[in-house]
Order: sequence, then structure tokens, then C-alpha cells
Amino acid sequence: MARRTSAAAVRTVTSVFALAPPALLYQVGWVTVPELSADRLRAWVHQPLTASFIAMLGYAGAWALWVLLVAAVIDHAHRHLTARLRWHFTLHLPGPLQALAAALLGTTAVTTAAALPAAAHDHTAVDADPPPADRATPTRDAPAQPPPADPSLPRQGPTTASTTASAAPPPTTESARHASLPVLNRTSAHPPPHVSGEKVRVVAGDTLWDLAAEHLGDATRWREIYTLNRGHRQANGYALTNPDTIHVGWKLTIPAHRATPAPAPPRPEPPTTDNSDPAAPETATTPSAPPTPPTSPAPQPSMPHTPAPNTPAEATGATTSATHPERSHTEPHDETGIVLPARGWISIGLAAAIAAVATLLRLQRRRHARLTFTTAASTTPHPNPVPPSLAHADVIGRRHLGLDNNLPAHPTMPAPIGVDGNGTEVSLFRLPGHGLALHGEGAVPAARAILAAVLTTCAADSASVRPVVVTTANLLAQLLPADASVVGLDPDGTAYDGERLIVLADTDAAIAHAEEEMTSRRRLLDTFDTTTIADLHARSDHAESPPPYVLLIEPTTRYVGRVQAIAAHRSALDLHLIVLGPHDGLPTVEITRDGTTRSDRPHPLNRLSTLSAEDFAAVLAMLTDAQARPEAGVEFDDPAAPTTATAPIVEPCPVPLENPTALVHLRVLGPVTVTTGSGPVTTGMRSGSYTVLAVLAAHPAGRTLYQFAADLHPDVDPASAVKRVRTDITTARRVLRTATGHEEPMFIVFDPASGRYHLDPQTVTVDLWHMLTAINQATTSDNDDEILAALWRATDLYAGDFAEGHDHPWAVDYATSYRHQILTAYARIAEILEPDHPDRAVAALERATDLDPVNEELYQRIMRIHGRQQRPDAVRRILRRLEERLADLVDAEPSQATRRVAERQLLPAASSAGRTS
Repeated sequence: MARRTSAAAVRTVTSVFALAPPALLYQVGWVTVPELSADRLRAWVHQPLTASFIAMLGYAGAWALWVLLVAAVIDHAHRHLTARLRWHFTLHLPGPLQALAAALLGTTAVTTAAALPAAAHDHTAVDADPPPADRATPTRDAPAQPPPADPSLPRQGPTTASTTASAAPPPTTESARHASLPVLNRTSAHPPPHVSGEKVRVVAGDTLWDLAAEHLGDATRWREIYTLNRGHRQANGYALTNPDTIHVGWKLTIPAHRATPAPAPPRPEPPTTDNSDPAAPETATTPSAPPTPPTSPAPQPSMPHTPAPNTPAEATGATTSATHPERSHTEPHDETGIVLPARGWISIGLAAAIAAVATLLRLQRRRHARLTFTTAASTTPHPNPVPPSLAHADVIGRRHLGLDNNLPAHPTMPAPIGVDGNGTEVSLFRLPGHGLALHGEGAVPAARAILAAVLTTCAADSASVRPVVVTTANLLAQLLPADASVVGLDPDGTAYDGERLIVLADTDAAIAHAEEEMTSRRRLLDTFDTTTIADLHARSDHAESPPPYVLLIEPTTRYVGRVQAIAAHRSALDLHLIVLGPHDGLPTVEITRDGTTRSDRPHPLNRLSTLSAEDFAAVLAMLTDAQARPEAGVEFDDPAAPTTATAPIVEPCPVPLENPTALVHLRVLGPVTVTTGSGPVTTGMRSGSYTVLAVLAAHPAGRTLYQFAADLHPDVDPASAVKRVRTDITTARRVLRTATGHEEPMFIVFDPASGRYHLDPQTVTVDLWHMLTAINQATTSDNDDEILAALWRATDLYAGDFAEGHDHPWAVDYATSYRHQILTAYARIAEILEPDHPDRAVAALERATDLDPVNEELYQRIMRIHGRQQRPDAVRRILRRLEERLADLVDAEPSQATRRVAERQLLPAASSAGRTS
């Protein structure tokens, strides 16, 4: 009964919509029916093609099309309603009407699919590059394959289409852009998975991956659908020839057999030791070799089950997590701050200040790096100098500042201690009032963050402009961990000229120090007849420039008057008082555990940064190692000090073929470029796709989607970051296929067992791999000629820093590693050339100093060669160049060891000059 009622209702509605407009137009007189007579019929027989007759045919055809369009629209609306309301009646139009309706609706769908994405919110289009030229076409690209599902989640068998659809990965690239489009006739067009040999209709957002996941229960079987339908001409005249391109309205045949789901890998145990590399959230139980790329990225149609990976790691029993890992050091953050792992929160401004200190620390490590040519080259990055708990803050801060790895950074906001109600950074030095009193559960964590913000201010500038902090030993002990030494920033525990953290015995001594500073500054202002320190800074007729002075003490009733006197001179003398506890006469702010402020009076601070004791100690340690001070240094001839640090797991580098037949040549040393047989690839590639290729070059064993997301998009929600990575991978594949003219190669291969993507060494060759292979060949040879030939090949391949021009923080430590390895190559070249060709040895070392202008060992080697050749002027010139470069970059001076090397090379010249006189 329901069927008959539904059919009658549909026919009635169709008749009303189809006939009502002409009837109404006829009623109002806009449409007239001419009267027929015998004379008109005879005239029409003698002259049929008259203007009026042709017009009448046009009117009749237009009304016929109107009736057909209304019938088609109502038919498809009825189909949609039956799917949504679970009706079981399907209205079938006559055959000719079905074909015409399909053509009309296909045109409408293409127009809608091309128009809607322009206004849709796109989470995947984040790169600055323009989208591909075919973005507006109705074709769809098969997305990059996602990793296996988390084995901890319940696995549901593919019993119904709706069940499997919910487990399918979200659409990417074009599919993600059209994910919000209406799906027409999804229920009636797609049969359930157990129906064999049925056809499914492609709708907006479909890909072969999605169709395989929904109808076969295994997304990796998309190739079976492609193989079964390849070359079959569709209704629009096109045929399936590219698995990345399918058209809306196509009908694809689904294979009859079903796949047996592969057993899920066990969930890995969490690592027991801290991982210092924030870009590697997954930890393997044992070092494993890179997976051997399979011959195809998906199983062949004759294999109904998910294939077992053909990798050495599996043969040895190594396990790798393919699930969503804990994203170490990639904690959530908003637009104003970052949540730290150790129950802390810091503003973006403080994260930028920490990143600036980390940059100085990296430069200092490069300055002291030893160039020992003994170990094999590898793609492993240098250890991150930032503690794991602050690594994410370093990443976000570097991105905020847009740092260059070779230059120190100068954040614009001094002493950023929190944000106001609008999310704007607030500086301690620009707060209203006479000072700040902190109390509440979050007062101590906030005091730690305030000290960190003050001490990291102007870290890359000269000591004369860096703020000074004075506090007591008892108070500093409350801020530091229980086992930390209560000293300043000097590792020996003694103050020196330029000390910025002064630790005194008690509150009386700290107040007395502040009073002496107050008196000194007041006398300086009187000398130059100015009223404030700010006015003194604006003048250029003096050499003294007092930096901001911060006094951090506990509340005291004994010295209230002295404290009030210091606070009264805050604005004029640039003296900033902070009391850790309530204090009368100072703006008092109650701080909750998360840093949110409460105050009886209006106050600009809405939230203060907070740090744990361990994170605060880590910031002080970074400052201690990063700041410039006189130091002994090491001569390059001295034996290297033994280290007890655990050696990092080295990721093996693929050995390129002697005569590579690769279709794609990827260069990541210098700007990332892609070249094929027809020339460089200059169009179509997204900037994110270039970055994905660089990541894979640095990780020959592959990277999971979540590792990609943590590396490339640390400040984005993981789900959105994964979608972006999928889009970048799919774009890279499509562009490379177009550029090479080969439709079959994947170039970026997916290993379903580990959930990793890796470059296919059979189709892609990488300059980084060739460089490291050449260095490894030199380390294993005993023949100097062979060593020189291999090292010259390596140095010729090094065209610049790794992924130069890409501002992703993840690449910094990789670039440092590859630069250091090429510096050791130059040092070894100079050692071999020096006995017979000293000038060529000097030229090689000079070229190395252009790559790293702060490494002192390079200058020591050059000065020794010049000294042996009796060139004292050249020795002085090299020492002067080092002094200038260190002063420009890190405000440092050459170490005592470097000066001793220079003095020894000048001694023979001085002796010979004395004998001559």
C-alpha cells in the first residue's frame, strides 16, 4: 500500500509541477493557442517552414524540456527522500527519459561542483602556492593512503555500507574540498558490500580509495577497482585511465570477492626513556633497516587479502607503531600561548624568546663542533639542544619569529610575561603602577616564567643592554628543583662582568643592592640633566646605558619603607619590583594554577605565563650555555673528550645505483627542487609537497602521517594536519606523474604494515643520499686518491643548507647535521692536500668557512697551514676575520685555544725578524 501511495503522490506532484506553469501562463494570456483552419493547413502544406511554424516548434520543444526537467528533478528528489526516510519504493522513468534526465542532472552537478568550492571553507588549502589548474574540474584524485587504524579501537566488519563508510578515512585533496557537497542517490547507487559484481555510481567527493573502503572493507584494494574498470568508456565519452582521476556520474564495477582484514599490529609499549628528538614521536623497539619498497603500492587483484609487507624489519621481528602515537612535545596551544607538558603555559612571546636563546645555543655548539672524520655519514639530525619539555615551545617560537638558522634572533617584545584580555602580549617593563605583587596557587610558577622572560630578553645583544635580575638564595631555591644549585648563570658559581642573575644572601642584601643601583642611576641622570632613564637612552652623547633592573623578593614587613621607596622610582629609573606575596602599596594580582589572574582592581594582565621548576631550570641552563663569555676552548689537535651520552639510532641511507635510471631527481641540499627528463618541475607543485619530499629525503625508512603532522604542522590540530599532509602527498604524486609522463609509478610509496610513506629509490634519486654515500665510501677507503675523489663528489653535491628557504623548524637540526658532515669532509680534504698542495688545502677550508662562519676549528686549521708556510700576515688576517664573525653572530670572542694556535704560528716569524735586526 505504501508503494502505491508513494507512486501516486509522486506522479501527482510531477503532473502539477509540469503542467501548472503553462496553464497559469495560458490563463493570464501570456501563452495563446492559435486556431487551426483548412486554409492554414493548406498554406502550411505548400510552405511548411514559415517563421511562425519554427517559433511554434521552439515553444513546444522548450515546454517539453521543461516537463522532462521537472520530472527528473522530482524523481531524484524522491530518491533522496526514500534514502533519508527509509522508503522502499523507487520510481523508474521510461528509458528515454532516464537518459535525458541523466544528461541534465550531470550538467547541473558539474556546474555545482565547480562553483561551491570557491566559497567553501577549506582546511587543507593552507599553502601559499596557487591550487592546481584542474582544481575546478569535477574529477577526483585518489588520496594518499592513511595509516592503519588504531588497534585499540573496536574493529567492525564491513556488514553494511554505512558501517564501512564511517571507518573510511576523511576525503583529501579534491575530496576534502567537496566533502560538504550533497551526495545524490547514495543509497540506491551504492549496493551493500556483499553484493557481487554490482556497479556503483561516482558522486562528488568519491575516490577509488573511498569506494574500496566502503564496498570492499579494505581501502588498499582500490587498485582492484582500477584494474577492473580501466579502459571502459563511460557515458560522458571518457574512460578510466588514471587512478587519480574519476568523473562524477561514472558507473564503476566493484569486484565480487571480499578481502580478509589483516590482523592489527599490537600496540607498542610507551618508551621508557626520554626521546630528545621532538620530530620522532614513535619509538621502535629495535633499530630497523629501511623497508624495501614493494613493486606496487597496493595489492594486485588476485590477492584478496591485505598483503604482508616485504621488509627486512618484518623479517627480523622488529615492530613499528602504525597507530596514532603520543605526539611528544606537540602539546595543544591557542593563538596566544602554548600548553607545556609539565603543567605549564607560556605566551607566544615567551616561546619566541626561548627560541631565540635556542638559536644562540645552536650557534655556540656549531662554534665548538669538532671536525673528526671517523664516523659514517647518516641522515640522522643533530641532537636537539632544547630539552624535550620545551622543544614544542622552540618550534612555535621559531615559526613565530621566522628564524634563520645562521643568524641570531631579536624578539621585539621585551620581557613578555603574559597576555591581556584581547590576547595581546604584555611586557613587564610596560605595566602600570609601581610594581607587581603575586599571590595565589599560581604565584610561584608565574614568578619562574617572569624570571625566564626577563633573562631571555636581549639574549642575542651585548651584555650592556640585557636586563639584570636580583633575587635571594632562599627565593631562588623555591623556584628551582630541589637538587639544583642556587647560583647565577655562571657555571662556576661566581659572578663576572655582565652577570644578569645576581643571587644574594637575604632580602636585606637584595634591597641594599637595589638602593645602591637606585642611587647610581639618580646620579647619572643628574649628570646629564635628564629625568628618566628612557630620556637618557634617547641621547647619544654618553657611553653609559643602564639596562632594566628587576628586583624579586619575598614580602616583608621589616623593610616596607625601603621597598616603597624603590617602587616609587620604577618609571624614572627603570627599576621593576616584584614581590612574591601580598604587599601593601603594590598592585596585587591573584594567580590561579593555570595562570589566569584575579584582581579587585582593573589590571591589564589576563593570564600570566607559568613554568614548572624543571622547565625553569632548563631555561637557565640554556642561557648559561648560550651566552658568550671568555672560555678556554679546545685546539683541533687535542684528542676528543670521551662522551657518555647514548648514541642516537642511525637511520641507514639507501645506496643509489651507479647508473640511476630514476625518473625524478630530487635536490634537497639548498632550495628543494624536482627535475625530470623534460627539465625542472616549476608548476603545479604545492609548497607543502616540496616539504613532504624533503622530509622523506631525510627519512629513507619512511614517515607516518602523524609524524608528518608533528614535523610540518605542530601548531595545527592533528586531524587537520593529517589532511594537509595527505593533500600534499597526493599533489606530489599527480604532478610527478604528469611531469614524467608515467601514470603507474607512485614515487611516494605507502607501506601498509608500518603505516609509513617513503620515496621509491627505483624512481626517485636524492642528492642527499648521493652525498652521504660518497662520504661513506671515503670513510671505508685507505687510498688517498679514492678518498679525495669521493669527498670532492660529496662537496660538489652540497649546494646549500638542507631545505633552504623552507622555514619549518623541524629542518634546523637536520641542516646542522648535514652541514657538519660536509665540514668534516673539507677538513679531511685539507689534511690530504696540505703536504703537497697547501694552497689548495687553504682554499678548501676557506670554502668551508663560507658554509659555517663560526666554527673555530676551521680557522685554527687555516692559521696552522699559513704558519707553516711562513705567512704571519695571513695568520693575523684569519684571526681578525674570526673575531669579526663571532662578534657579529654571537657577541663572542675567539677562545683561548684559538688565540694560542695563532700565537704559535706567529712565533717563528717574530724570531726570524729578531735575528734579522
